[in-house]
Amino acid sequence: MMFKQKLRQAIDLLYSSGPASVDDYTRLVLHCARASDFIQAKRLQCHMESHLFQPKDSFIHNQLLHLYAKCGKLSHAQNLFDNMSKRDVYSWNALLSAYAKLGLVEDLHAVFDQMPYRDSVSYNTLIACFASNRHSSKALKVLVSMQEDGFQPTQYSYVNALQACSQLLDFRHGKQIHGRVVVADFGKNTFVWNALTDMYAKCGDVDRARWLFDGMIHKNVVSWNLMISGYVKMGNPDVCIHLFNEMQLSGLKPDQVTVSNVLNAFFQCGRVDDARNMFSEMPKKDEICWTTMIVGYAQNGREEDALMLFADMLRGNVSPDSYTISSVVSSCAKLASLNHGQVVHGKVILMGVDDNMLVSTALVDMYCKCGVTLDAWIIFETMPIRNVITWNAMIQGYAQNGQVPEALALYEKMLQENFKPDNISFVGVLSACVNAEMVEEGQKCFDSIREQGMTPTLDHYGCMITLLGRSGKIDKAVDLIKSMPHEPDYRIWSTLLSVCTKGDIKNAELAASHLFELDQHNAGPYIMLSNLYAACGRWKDVAAVRSLMKNRNAKKFAAYSWVEIENEVHRFVSEDRTHPEVKRIYGELNKLISILQQIGYNPDTNVVLHNVGEEEKFRSISYHSEKLALAFALIRKPNGVAPIRIIKNIRVCDDCHVFMKFASITIARPIIMRDSNRFHHFFGGKCSCKDLW
Repeated sequence: MMFKQKLRQAIDLLYSSGPASVDDYTRLVLHCARASDFIQAKRLQCHMESHLFQPKDSFIHNQLLHLYAKCGKLSHAQNLFDNMSKRDVYSWNALLSAYAKLGLVEDLHAVFDQMPYRDSVSYNTLIACFASNRHSSKALKVLVSMQEDGFQPTQYSYVNALQACSQLLDFRHGKQIHGRVVVADFGKNTFVWNALTDMYAKCGDVDRARWLFDGMIHKNVVSWNLMISGYVKMGNPDVCIHLFNEMQLSGLKPDQVTVSNVLNAFFQCGRVDDARNMFSEMPKKDEICWTTMIVGYAQNGREEDALMLFADMLRGNVSPDSYTISSVVSSCAKLASLNHGQVVHGKVILMGVDDNMLVSTALVDMYCKCGVTLDAWIIFETMPIRNVITWNAMIQGYAQNGQVPEALALYEKMLQENFKPDNISFVGVLSACVNAEMVEEGQKCFDSIREQGMTPTLDHYGCMITLLGRSGKIDKAVDLIKSMPHEPDYRIWSTLLSVCTKGDIKNAELAASHLFELDQHNAGPYIMLSNLYAACGRWKDVAAVRSLMKNRNAKKFAAYSWVEIENEVHRFVSEDRTHPEVKRIYGELNKLISILQQIGYNPDTNVVLHNVGEEEKFRSISYHSEKLALAFALIRKPNGVAPIRIIKNIRVCDDCHVFMKFASITIARPIIMRDSNRFHHFFGGKCSCKDLW
C-alpha cells in the first residue's frame, strides 16, 4: 500500500515538472508493473503521449502492454499496440495474453495468424488458452503446428497439452506426450509430472498414475491432491483416506482442495460423522468445502443437516454457487419441504441466480415434488434457456402428480421444439401412462424408444411391467421379461411381484423365488408373498414364508410418514407412542375416526393380513403412520386453509387412501400425500389418482 502511494506521488510530481527522460519513464513503468497498478500506468502513458515522447525501442510500451493484459484491460492494450511505432515479438505476445486473459479464443487465434514472427511463448499462450477454455482438440493441433514450425515444446507446452488430453479423455495422445516428455528430459520436473499423473487418473488408469506419483522425487501439495482426487473419482475412497494419512506423515500441510477431496471420500464410505468432525476442525472453510459437505449430507440421506449447514454457510458470509444452491433445493425436494424450498427460492432471487438453468431446473423439480406443479410451471415457462433435464423434471412432475394430459402434452411440445428425448424423458411419459392405466399409449411410447435410436433400459421395462400388470395382463408382463435383452435385476422381479396382488400366486412365486436368490436378506419379498398368501387365506404358507424370513435373518425396513409444521419435520411410524404429544394425537385421531364413520367411512380390516381378531385388526389399521401425521397437523393447524402435506416412504394402503378421501370432506382442506409411487391430492372426497396407484 505504501509503495503504491509513493508511486502515485512520483507520477503526480512528473505531471508538475514537464517531460521526463527515458530513464525516468523506464523506472516508473517498471514500478507500475511491479505494483500491478493500471491507473498509474495509464497516467504515465498519457503523460508520455502529451509530451510526444517516442521511445527508441519497444521496451517501455511492451511493459505497459503486459500490465494492461495482466489487468484484463484489452481495449487499452489494443489501442496502445495499434499506435506503437516499433513492435517486436514481445509486443505481439503481450497482446496475445490480453485476449487469452479474457478467454476470447477466436480473436486470439486471429491475432496469432497475423503475427509476422512468433516464438515458443506465442504457441504456449495459444495452447494454454485453448486448453483452459475447453477447446482441447485445438490445443493439441497447435502443439503439432508448433513442432512443425521448428519450435521445441517447453514444459508449459506439455503441461497444457496434457490438460487438453485430460479434458478429452484422450489416453492415446496423452501417452504419446508422455513419451516426448521422457525424451525431452522433463522427467524430474514436478510441474510436468503432476500433469501426467492427472492425465492418467482422469483417463481411468489410476494404477499408472499411482506408479508415476510414487516415482516422483519432489512431491508438492498439488501432487498429493491430484492423486487423492483420482482415487475419489474412481470410487476408491478407502485408498484416498489412506493416502491422505500418508501425506500428513510426509510433513506437507493439506490445503482446502485436499480437505474437500477427503470429505468427499468420507461421504462415499458413508462415514458422515468423520466428515463432519474434519469439517468442524477446519480453521478456514472455502466455498468448495461447504458445498462438499452440503452435497455429501444430501447424498447420504441427511437432508435436514444439509439445510442447517446451508444456513450456517450464509451466516458465515460465504457465497454459495449455483451447484451448492441446486443441491440445497434438491434436499428440500427429497424432504418435500415446501417451506424451506420457498425460503431458498427467495434467497435465489435476492442473489440474482434465478435465471441460472441448473438452479431453475432444481426449483422446478422441488415444486413438483412438493405437489405444487403450478409454481413449477411458472418457473419452467419463464426460464430463458432450457435443456432436456428441465423438460424431464416438468414432465415427470406432472406425471407423478396425476396430471397425465399435461405430462403428455408437454412431451409433444418438447418434440416440437426439437429437443431430443433421452431415457429419463421416456420414463416420465411411461410413468404418466402407468398412473392413468393407458396401455395403448404406453405401448406406443415404449416402441418409440427404438424409433429414436435408443435401447429400452430396465427402467422402461419396469414401467411396462407395472402398466401391463395393473391392467390385468400379468402373463404379458412375464412374456416381456422373458424377451428382455438385459438380465432381469432385483427391480424387475420386485415390480412383477408388486403387481401380482389379485391372487396370481404362480407368477408371484416365480418373482419371489428370483428375489430370494438375488438378496435373501431383504424382507420385502417375503412380506409381499406372505401378504398375498394371507389375502387368499393360505395361513400355512404364510407361516412357512415368515419362518423362512426369520431363519434367513431378513431385515425389514421401517415404514414411516412425516409432516412439516413450522419448519420442523415430525416423523411417525405405525402405532407410534414416542411423540411428546402422543396423548393429544391419539385423542384427535380417535375423534376424527368417529366423525368419519358417521359419514360413511368403514375401516377396511381386510388389509390387515394377520390371522388375528377383528378388534386387533381395527386397532392395527387405525393408527397407521399417515393417520397419526394428519392428526398431529390438525392439532397444530386446526383452522388452517392451506393444504396439509404428508410424505410416506412406502405405498399408501387401501384403507388409508379411503380414510384421507373422507377426511378431506370433514376438514374442508386439501390433503397432499406423496407415497413411494406417486402423489395423491385429496379434496372434497376425491383423489387426483382416481384410485389408480
